[in-house]
Amino acid sequence: MPDSANSTREFLEQLREATDAELEDRLSHVLESLFNLRFRLASGQIEDPKRVRKYRKAIARIKTLQRERELFE
Repeated sequence: MPDSANSTREFLEQLREATDAELEDRLSHVLESLFNLRFRLASGQIEDPKRVRKYRKAIARIKTLQRERELFE
């Protein structure tokens, strides 16, 4: 998982505890990391191509949580 989380459950707990501003910061960080990761993947410098999928899923999880908060506030 992106950042310091060791598992998906831990990552989700971190996201749920985060404020809206922290979620925005995390989203921008993960998007930037994914952008850089794609360049490294294209040039063959990446050893774990599964990381791209993990980052895409992390983006989806963050956006889902943002949408939930938007609907239920």
